[in-house]
Amino acid sequence: EGFSSVKFFLSLYRFQACVYFASVFQAMSCGIHYLASVFMAVTPNFVCGFPGNASSVLFHNSSASSIEDIWTLWTSTENYIVVQLENGEIWELDQCSRSKREVSLDLAYEYQGNKSVFPCSDGFLYDDTKWKSTVVTQWDLVCDREWLAKLIQPTFMLGVLVGAVIFGDIADRLGRQRVIWFTSAGQFVFGIAVAFTFDYYSFVIVRFLLAMVSSGYLVVAFVYVTEFVGIKARTWASMHVHAFFAMGVMIVALVGFLVRTWWVYQIFLSVATLPFVLCCWMLPETPFWLLSEERYEDAQKVIDTMARWNKINTPCKVSELCSVQQDDLASGRTGDDDMSSTKKHNILDLFCNWQIARRTITVWLIWFTGSLGYYVFSLSSVSLGGNEYLNLFLIGAVELPCYIIACLAMDKLGRRNTLIPFLILSALICVLIMFIPQDFSILIILANMAGKFSIGVAFGLIYLYTAELYPTIVRSLAVGSGSMMCRVGSVVAPFCVYLRSVWIFMPLLLVGIMALLSGILTIMLPETLGKPLTNTLVEATEMGRNKKSCSEKTPPSHSGAALEKIELFGQERVSTDK
Repeated sequence: EGFSSVKFFLSLYRFQACVYFASVFQAMSCGIHYLASVFMAVTPNFVCGFPGNASSVLFHNSSASSIEDIWTLWTSTENYIVVQLENGEIWELDQCSRSKREVSLDLAYEYQGNKSVFPCSDGFLYDDTKWKSTVVTQWDLVCDREWLAKLIQPTFMLGVLVGAVIFGDIADRLGRQRVIWFTSAGQFVFGIAVAFTFDYYSFVIVRFLLAMVSSGYLVVAFVYVTEFVGIKARTWASMHVHAFFAMGVMIVALVGFLVRTWWVYQIFLSVATLPFVLCCWMLPETPFWLLSEERYEDAQKVIDTMARWNKINTPCKVSELCSVQQDDLASGRTGDDDMSSTKKHNILDLFCNWQIARRTITVWLIWFTGSLGYYVFSLSSVSLGGNEYLNLFLIGAVELPCYIIACLAMDKLGRRNTLIPFLILSALICVLIMFIPQDFSILIILANMAGKFSIGVAFGLIYLYTAELYPTIVRSLAVGSGSMMCRVGSVVAPFCVYLRSVWIFMPLLLVGIMALLSGILTIMLPETLGKPLTNTLVEATEMGRNKKSCSEKTPPSHSGAALEKIELFGQERVSTDK
């Protein structure tokens, strides 16, 4: 009997399952491009170049005939290399300067005589034992140009922010299908174009455009799949869009291990987009959007197709839906004409009273912390010691079970009761990592995986929790503003990781403080598990056990028949973005 139930479920939702997996497959490419820079923009060991040909190279007590033989002995940026040229000149090579010894009698590492200091006008020499070529070595993004290398990931995340705003709006105007087509093709085209950029500035510009279309796809794909899947599967379906994103991170680690030249690496990553680009034109528009645009015939065609795939003999008729909606609207107009649903709402409504304002600040902080922690753990994984490729792969793999745990816990324990312990746990893990000796690299990696797991649960849960905390009239505003805070966190995260140069534990300290503060403030949020969605700020305030509210009236509710049918096609449109 249990097997028959499963078989029936799979048969009933065959169309939705095909659309879902076809759409979220492309989410992997978003994860790929978001984290591609961890290997593409890595800075290897380097020293200043020298004029002429070297006859001898000295590093402490070790001598060699070429600098390539010295890199295995390189342990610190404080080191320098002594080179004797064929013409007898002896040079000391630091990372950002070089010195010519005035007296060049004997080749020795220590020298107390006079030196002439010169800039690195002959370029730089890089350690290519791990990476044959990166964008840093291609355009010498070191020393006084190092800040350009550090802008690569933040400018990409800025493109993520811009793309989410632009394509989210376009998807509402032109439809989800067209945006999915354009952003999918854009990821492939711009991804390949990045590999053939001719200088740093063209590289950053094309990467910015790539970030825009990647972000746009992720936002619209989330809305697209949630408008197709059924109510019971919606939570799992939306959460596992993130799981496919994590699989993209794992692919970055695998390709980075196999390909060590940055432009070839970029091409291989972009090719992962190609299968979906070739078939995405077959994806239909969502009935929800077609109905909102009054394209009833097109909506009926999609519904009929869904019915054939799902083997339903009596598909829903659009005309019936329209008549039910019109009856509900007519009955609503006979009530109070001064409904809050007709009022134009703005961001200030999220601060209409102390209860709602405190809730908004807390939710924004959780969004920011989740994104900050997610990218700090991901971007810093390659600097933990050991095998950096395996580190990134594990950091991505640990996300897969975390979303399953999040789905189960939020339905069993509640949203707040799941969010609080995982936020506080992530803060405690950040503190724990600080006390682990640096020689215990395996233990450090496991602790970072645990931290990524904890913050991943909180990050995945906050999308649904935010939508449930706010009433219908400002729900899109609440989730949209929270999503913007999420993107601010993703822009700040790379700069936070760069603080490792100040103190190795500075990024973890900042994430730990933010996670602890977020966890404590979450205690004051109401639990939403099992509670109906609110329609007005009055009801939302009362859910927080505070009777003070904004002055507005509750709009009349729609009839159960209308809601039951309309929910087949869509839900509150909620944008999401990593």
